[in-house]
Amino acid sequence: MPPPPDGTDATTALAALEEACLRKDLPAGMHALLGQARAALEAARDDAESARLRYHALFDAVPDPVSILDHDGTVLDLNRAGLAAYQRTREEIIGKPIHVLNPDLPDDHLAPVWETLNRGRSYVIEVNNMRADGTRFPVEVHSAPLHHEGRDCIVAVARDLSGRRNAEKRYRLLMETIDTAVLVRDASGDITHVNAAAMRLFGIDPGEPAAQALAAEQWTVVDENGRELTAPEQPAARAVHTGRAVEATVLGYFHRRRRTLAWLSVTAMPEFLPGHATPHQVLSMYSDVTELKRDSALFDRAQALAHIGGWEWDTGRDQLYLTLEACRILGRTTPPTTLGELHGCLVEPDRRRLREALEHAAATGEGLELDVQGFRQGGAPFWARIIGEADAGGPLSARLTGTLQDITERKQGEEILRIQARTDPLTGLLNRDAIRFEIEARLQEPSLAHLAVLYIDLDRFKIVNDVLGHSAGDRLLASAAHRIRRAVGSEGLIARFGGDEFLVACSTGDDAGRPSRLAEAILAIFGDSFRMDGEEFAITASIGVACSPVDGTSAGQLVQSADVAMYDSKRRGRNSWQAFTAELAARQQDRLQLETHLRRAVENEEFHLAYQPQVELTSGRLVAVEALIRWNNPNLGDIDPGQFISHAETTGDIIRIGSWVLRNACMQLRDWRDRGLMVDRMAVNVSYRQFIGEDLVERVRAALAETGLPGTALELEFTERVLIEDDPETVRTFAALRELGVHLSIDDFGEGYSALNYLRRLPIHGLKLSQLFVQGVPDNASDVAVCEAVVGISRSLGLGLVAEGVETEAQREFLVGLGVGIGQGFLFDRALLPDQLLAQYRPVPPSSTGDALPL
Repeated sequence: MPPPPDGTDATTALAALEEACLRKDLPAGMHALLGQARAALEAARDDAESARLRYHALFDAVPDPVSILDHDGTVLDLNRAGLAAYQRTREEIIGKPIHVLNPDLPDDHLAPVWETLNRGRSYVIEVNNMRADGTRFPVEVHSAPLHHEGRDCIVAVARDLSGRRNAEKRYRLLMETIDTAVLVRDASGDITHVNAAAMRLFGIDPGEPAAQALAAEQWTVVDENGRELTAPEQPAARAVHTGRAVEATVLGYFHRRRRTLAWLSVTAMPEFLPGHATPHQVLSMYSDVTELKRDSALFDRAQALAHIGGWEWDTGRDQLYLTLEACRILGRTTPPTTLGELHGCLVEPDRRRLREALEHAAATGEGLELDVQGFRQGGAPFWARIIGEADAGGPLSARLTGTLQDITERKQGEEILRIQARTDPLTGLLNRDAIRFEIEARLQEPSLAHLAVLYIDLDRFKIVNDVLGHSAGDRLLASAAHRIRRAVGSEGLIARFGGDEFLVACSTGDDAGRPSRLAEAILAIFGDSFRMDGEEFAITASIGVACSPVDGTSAGQLVQSADVAMYDSKRRGRNSWQAFTAELAARQQDRLQLETHLRRAVENEEFHLAYQPQVELTSGRLVAVEALIRWNNPNLGDIDPGQFISHAETTGDIIRIGSWVLRNACMQLRDWRDRGLMVDRMAVNVSYRQFIGEDLVERVRAALAETGLPGTALELEFTERVLIEDDPETVRTFAALRELGVHLSIDDFGEGYSALNYLRRLPIHGLKLSQLFVQGVPDNASDVAVCEAVVGISRSLGLGLVAEGVETEAQREFLVGLGVGIGQGFLFDRALLPDQLLAQYRPVPPSSTGDALPL
């Protein structure tokens, strides 16, 4: 049946018929026919208007919102109840897509509707519709087909379910006997309710707080590809954020402590309070689908091996299958499909390691697990842990399956820690342990085993450190490191070996002349002065060079050989380089032999003490003695102290030897006093290594207590090196020794750095004028000047003074003339054995002024 005429068109047609009926030129029969047509059209118009009125009366009489939708979802009409429910005008709705009323509908929402209607059935769905102010309310929509204005449309009736939904929600939350696990979270993500099924599913013990059992740090949540989901990516958070339901999603829940994995189907439904536009809570429902997932071989492997990204390799056809997450880890838009393509993602030697591990697993059926490194397509590095197992089967059907875990972030963190552990913080160079490791690693690799080590020591660095302080010294070291970098470039590894010492390790396999060339370049680059705090310093370098395998086949041997060569360079005048030679090797052998015997000398009782008198220069009266160590070895014979003391300081044996000297010297003084020889003081030399390497104060206290001597009977002589170690512990140690009554003096004053600032603030009693300057007086003007200066310093600071190395009468008279009161040397006596000294210096009554005489 044709559609009823439009009202406008009918009126126009009637007017035309009326005009035609009035025309005189038409046949009489035509007038009658036009009159009939006019009457019929008037009747049809009246019927159409009557039908339209009845349609709108019925349409608006329905109490629920009713909408007429075009085939594509455009709203053609909406009744009065709909306008009231959505709180909108007709103009805001008619002609607009249905999303204006329900923004949550997917783009293809009409496909299932038409499919159902075409089967002759009504389509029913529950959704949330939206008012003009953005608030949501639940509705149950019944849809049916409608032929409207000549086209197929949909009539949809929406029933408001707000009251029923709230009642049903409360009812469901009370239904603790259902098998479906239910969690209810508020909009902030806090758990407000857990039903009994959820307690069983997640292994929550009775009485255990659900929030604690389900805390994020207890669980790792992954998708089906093994990718770990962050908290905002999980269904409940997504439902709250978007205000839309998250349909059944399969996720893996891995409990970190129990190491168990369950695959769950999760549905999250946001819930809105009436009149609110955002959810106030979300209902999450969980179903355990682990058993269904176990039908997948890849899942079986992943469950056993931590399943992050999955892979499978068909060894017979060399076909590689990767999950999407595995492709993401590798950073490939086109996934590798063969083992060779996978190897192309990795670096050597990891390609070889993976190839061998896969071949071994395929051949033996054993599993594999290894970490590999590679580069993604954009050039970014990645690290992955590959775990796999072999399936049973013949050669053509054998398959390896496993997981690919992204460990890039952890490896990068480890690399940062490794770099920090290998790097000298002051200069940014490799540190001592790192360079030793690198040298050893290269020596073990045949293609890299020919290498050289350059041992670099800065000449006169301690002067800058002493004059300007440690801060300036640190800046000088950093600047020196920068210069060495410029000189070496990419031709070698550079390290700060300790203090002001640096190492360079370079290959000689492709260029035998590289070590000498680099040494010359380093010396040249130190030709320019350093500027620090407005001062200019000429700092040079002494370099020793050792080459493998001639000079050593281990890192320790090469470094030691280069060290020996460096000291030989320094001995020859500094600012030069010296290669390790056969002569130096022999000297090193002698040194090693000496150190070996020296290490056992105390236990073998090979040491003894000799004592050199210290006398008044005017009267020759004995006032003190200095204990001097002597060593007689059964194999090496008598060894000069100047030869073995430096070795003992280098090896650290000086600490044990010094303790032996201190104790035996005190015991000898006690013996002399008991036998009537009243020596006022026993002077004992103390090494710098003793000062920093042991509790010197306790050693002194123990020796005095054992022998019953007062502290004033002991004098400790230090070298100037102790002065320049700007350490608060130095001041505390000096103060503690002085509290014991021990006299403290600086030996060989003037030979070293003579840091007057330290003399002023350290509690020192006296100085010993070095024999190096006494030997030249009174004829050498320079030595005379130095002696006069030292005497002036001692007087101005109120310090005692002892002159060493007095060998002639002219020297004695000169010193007496300067006002020096006490001296020692061959003019009076050489170092004597205890009984010789006792026989030569008859016992005399003790001084009436006390135990000690001033220096």
